[in-house]
Parts: sequence; structure tokens; C-alpha cells
Amino acid sequence: MDISATSSATPSVAETGTKVEEDATLLRRELKIEGATTTALIDSVPATTASSSGNLPSHLGQNVNTTA
Repeated sequence: MDISATSSATPSVAETGTKVEEDATLLRRELKIEGATTTALIDSVPATTASSSGNLPSHLGQNVNTTA
């Protein structure tokens, strides 16, 4: 049985470590982009003002009705 071809096909420890570092760097970059996008979405939602909710009843939103 010739195992020399098998050993050359498996990645070395250094190659595997480099791949893990690259994956971690890519994940950090994607999380940073996702965080920026989330912040932009949240900032784009208009704030509720007293004048926009002035025509609603004062009791609205005070109670939560639940049934079992």
C-alpha cells in the first residue's frame, strides 16, 4: 500500500492554522459589516414624537390581554 500520495493530499498543520485564521478574519469582517448595517437600519427608523401619537387614546398600550 502506497501512503505517500495520501500524506501529500492532507493539509499540513501550518496550512490548517492559516485557513482557520483566514476564516476568523473573514468572520470578524462580516460581523463588523452586519453591525454597521444593523445600526444604519435602526437609525433610519423615525422616532415617535408626542405629536404623532397625540391622536391616540391615553390608555392605549398600557395593558396586555392574555388568555390561557
